[in-house]
Amino acid sequence: MNTIFSINGPVVKVRDTKDFSMLEMVYVGTKRLIGEVIGINSEETTIQVYESTTGLKPGEPVEGSGMPMSATLGPGILSNIFDGIERPLKQLENISGAFIAEGSGVSSLDTVKKYKVTIKAKVGDMLEGGDIYAVCPETPVIEHRCMLHPKLRGEVVWTAENGEYTVNDKVVQIKTEKGETVDLTLCQKWPIKQSRPFKERLPISKPLITGQRVIDTILPIAKGGTAAVPGGFGTGKTMTQHQLAKWCDADIIVYIGCGERGNEMTQVLEEFSQLIDPRTGKALTDRTVLIANTSNMPVAAREASIYTGITLAEYYRDMGYHIAIMADSTSRWAEALREISGRLEEMPAEEGFPAYLPSRISDFYERAGYVETLNGREGSVTIIGAVSPQGSDFSEPVTQNTKRFVRCFWALDKSLAYARHYPAINWNDSYSEYLDDLANYYDENVSLDFLKYRQRISNILLEEHKLMEIVKLIGSDVLPEDQKLVIEIARVVRVGFLQQNAYHKDDTYVPLEKQFKMMGIILTLYDKCRQVVAKGIPVSTIAEKGLFEKVIKMKYDIPNDKPELFRLLSVEVEQTLKKLETEV
Repeated sequence: MNTIFSINGPVVKVRDTKDFSMLEMVYVGTKRLIGEVIGINSEETTIQVYESTTGLKPGEPVEGSGMPMSATLGPGILSNIFDGIERPLKQLENISGAFIAEGSGVSSLDTVKKYKVTIKAKVGDMLEGGDIYAVCPETPVIEHRCMLHPKLRGEVVWTAENGEYTVNDKVVQIKTEKGETVDLTLCQKWPIKQSRPFKERLPISKPLITGQRVIDTILPIAKGGTAAVPGGFGTGKTMTQHQLAKWCDADIIVYIGCGERGNEMTQVLEEFSQLIDPRTGKALTDRTVLIANTSNMPVAAREASIYTGITLAEYYRDMGYHIAIMADSTSRWAEALREISGRLEEMPAEEGFPAYLPSRISDFYERAGYVETLNGREGSVTIIGAVSPQGSDFSEPVTQNTKRFVRCFWALDKSLAYARHYPAINWNDSYSEYLDDLANYYDENVSLDFLKYRQRISNILLEEHKLMEIVKLIGSDVLPEDQKLVIEIARVVRVGFLQQNAYHKDDTYVPLEKQFKMMGIILTLYDKCRQVVAKGIPVSTIAEKGLFEKVIKMKYDIPNDKPELFRLLSVEVEQTLKKLETEV
């Protein structure tokens, strides 16, 4: 029997054994704590334990499972709340109360609940990996499609009748090419650190529409893309991700709270349980799965939570759904890697992080993508990862390495957040590399002028940024009138377009058509004002007419379902400025 030789926090070592394989899941101690083999040499085996090792003693047994750390995939995942190693927290609460007891063995999925199953496979059918053999309504809005394990292939020799079954009931039986009979249930297992296979990676061409103007228009992200949301304490990382989770047009949301404060996760759970999904009119939790791994939970489980979340996302992607992952925050995951690395006495790299930090970050973000699945459907996984650089220092290793592997960078600004400008994304420090990929979509679904308008709005903001350097030195009074106008219009863009009110019924989510028309009004105002200024009328006189404030308030005054009102506002802008010319 293999026994514990040494314990160093979550790192446990076993001496003189060859019974374990790399990345094998093991049970540690008399409480059967869940662990994973992370190092093997001729003298000892190193195990990372995903639960608290308090009370563990040398000499206690260590037992192998013969399989890697895996997630159980099947109906019952959605609407659920898991910890980092896919244990349902509601069931754990029933067993051990508010605090999770060590070694709490509980099934990931509800094994008692019955689902109304429709069998799609027929006797004689040849099933390939990924083929759908049964479907059932997992929630009122999501159909669960049971797929053949990617590594299996065989002929259907028996099927159950349509009816109600639990996740472990046999519904189909196949015979493989080797003559083995395999029983298929509604669930399967998959190693969390291994990406699920697909037929082909497709080009990215559709935006993930979020209803947030600064994202959809200025800094868009594509379905199947990756984005980082770096920001210091209090800049609104979590709130930005909450807003995206509520409103983005993904089919399913996977929210990973990785090392976040417990009160923040409580807020997420309470908010999500009360929210009505604007797409379906039903509860938002019907298409959401939450992985709660708070900062007081075992540090090693943070690493597992990230991989568990991406594996669940890939599983639903393979059914043909579009998934958005909110990982909050990858910095806490990196800190867990640093702590484990220190206990393993590995050579530290920059700021004490392990030398393999970049490869781990890239492995995670590379699992995003827009793909053709094994069963011929299209699905995508979009990853939006929050980064928490200490002291808002974007030069630290986690932010810099994340920046290397994502194509969308939404830098949150402390000064914007403190000025109550939300989302607090600094348009000067942020970028998106998806504009060219999405150009055809905007042309075909919004307007051929969408990207032209967006470019002009961006240029106004850039010009203002340059002018403010001069204003800081010598004040705004010395600027010529056309430059004063740029500063005034840029304020309209910042306050009237980029700033958004999450608590206003029309401003919390704005469709692309309204975003386009808002840009059109702002640019109309700018062009007409330039003509007036060119005739010698000062910007201060234009400002007295209240046009700038009226355009700023259009986000509240014009409902999302009445775009025709923009035409009236445009006419009012033109007539007011024409009248001003004649008065002067």
